[in-house]
This record gives sequence, C-alpha cells and structure tokens, in this order.
Amino acid sequence: MLSKAILLEKNQTEFSCNIQNISEDTLLQQPGDTLIEVQYSSLNYKDALAITNNGPVVRQWPMIPGIDGVGTVISTSSKHFKAGDKVILNGWGCGETHWGCMSQRAFLNADWLIPLPAGITARQSMIIGTAGYTAALCVQRILEHGITPEQGNILVTGATGGVGSVAIILLTQLGYTITAATSKINDTDYLQQLGVQHIIDSKTLSDTGKPLQKEQWSAAIDVLGSHSLANICAQIRYGGIVTACGLAQGMDFPATVAPFILRGVTLAGIDSVMASRAKRIAAWEYLAKLLSTRLLEQITQTISLNECPQIARDMINGKIKGRYIVDPSL
Repeated sequence: MLSKAILLEKNQTEFSCNIQNISEDTLLQQPGDTLIEVQYSSLNYKDALAITNNGPVVRQWPMIPGIDGVGTVISTSSKHFKAGDKVILNGWGCGETHWGCMSQRAFLNADWLIPLPAGITARQSMIIGTAGYTAALCVQRILEHGITPEQGNILVTGATGGVGSVAIILLTQLGYTITAATSKINDTDYLQQLGVQHIIDSKTLSDTGKPLQKEQWSAAIDVLGSHSLANICAQIRYGGIVTACGLAQGMDFPATVAPFILRGVTLAGIDSVMASRAKRIAAWEYLAKLLSTRLLEQITQTISLNECPQIARDMINGKIKGRYIVDPSL
C-alpha cells in the first residue's frame, strides 16, 4: 500500500519539498503503535515554517509535515483504541521529530491520540485543528483568571489567522468585547463577521515602547511575541492576564518587570504541543460544545497536498486569513 505524502528532505546544501508515494513498510519504521487512514490534516503556521524551510521546526530528516490529523484507526496494538475508531492528533512533535499527517496514512503513538468528540465532524475537527485547540486553551485560561465580559476589552493579535479567528468566535459567543490587532486592516468585513468590535493596526504594537503604558485591555491573546508582547503587557489593566502562544514577530521578549510587579499583570504561557491528555480532551469537549460550526465553515478553504507549498509561502508572508484544511485524497 502506497500513501501520497509531502516529504521534506534536506542535506548540507539543499532543501526539497515534494509529493511522494510512501510505502506502508516505510511508514511502519517510525516509532508508534497505531496506523491511521488520514481523512484531513490542516495547515498551521508551524507547518508553513517547515514546508518553506523558514525556521528550525524540523529536527529529523526526511520529514512528513502535519502537526494535525484526523482519521480512522486501521490497526493498533494499544488498549485505548480499536480498528474503525475516529481519532484526532494535535502536536506531540509530529512534523518535527516524528512523521506527521500530511499523508494519506500515518503511524502514530496511541498516547498522542484522543477520540473525535461527539458533536463535530472529522472535517470540523481539522478546521479547528491545533490553532483552534490553542485558542480554546487561551480562552479557558482567561476564564480561570476571573476576567468577565464586564471588565472591558480583550485584545487578540494575529486576528485573521487560525488562533485569532477561533479565539474571536469563542470570546464573542461568551459575550466579550474584542479588539483585533492585525496587519490586514482591509479585512474589516471578515473580522466584524467573526464578532470584533474594534480593530487596530498591529504595527502600532511592534516597536520599542515604554515599560508602562496606558491601561487598555483586561486580557489579551498574543501570537506575536517580541516587542508586541512587551507592549501588550505594558497596556494591560491592573490584575489582567496575557496568554502567549506564538512568536510570529520573534522569540525575544524585550520587556521589564514593571507590569508584573506594579500592576499585577499575569503572563501565561500556553503550550498546546505537550499538554496532557486530560487537558486536551477537556479543551476539545469545550470546543465541540461552544464553537459555531457555521462561522467555522465560512472561514475555511479545503486544499490538496499539491497546494500546500504555495499556501504555506502565502501564510509566512501574511497574505492569508482564516483556516486551510488539507484533504490528502485530492
């Protein structure tokens, strides 16, 4: 049995990204215990970095990208699942140190998988994907901190991207007022459709700022990092919280302790890659219960494996919005 897949290869001088047919014997050489037929994957920012060779995402070569996947168990030696079960993968180093799900089949570790929740389809699960699952973890952390809709605006950066779009939908359904920070100021209609009340240019956050600035937001969800994250922390209201889950601007954090010790601001790191099974299941059940599938469909496009490299380049260059799911059968 051959599986069509995106294969990334690299040596000391050359990098390549090609569609290849991978034998099942080759797949089964990967560590794992569960073979699945992949129905959908999704294209995330981390996948785009790997596919375009724009960051040190891939740590073993060759590599099949795809940090997300949903599909049907073909065979397994795990007690957790049986043939025919529908399962979801998010993270766990897939697409980095272990072959991922931009392939018609994937050989994975059952401990990384969770059952497809009742109430959402396989397609909808990949519209959500790691981006939406990360957004849910961010929103849950803000709720745990005690921030209520009456306390004021919540800032969401990277608002037209996957994490931002799903976070906005969730926060809107919970009754929060949202300020969207985006470099795509012309996408006003898209953001208002999701529920945004205010829009700012993300460039206003990207330069060096004062350690403490005017208090503007009760909480924030940030995918940018670097100077933007520092400025956001400096603008959070007393006792507020910032959830940090990305580094699109950079990995550095050129800030001071002033917001944390003078305003009691909390900076919460959100890890979606190695989160516990219990936390994952809770987040997915939360998404299945709350998230509007109608809005999800409106912000999504389905693409083939062949289309992934170009869409990945557009994603890195900030030219896309919404979610892209990958159908490996196309």
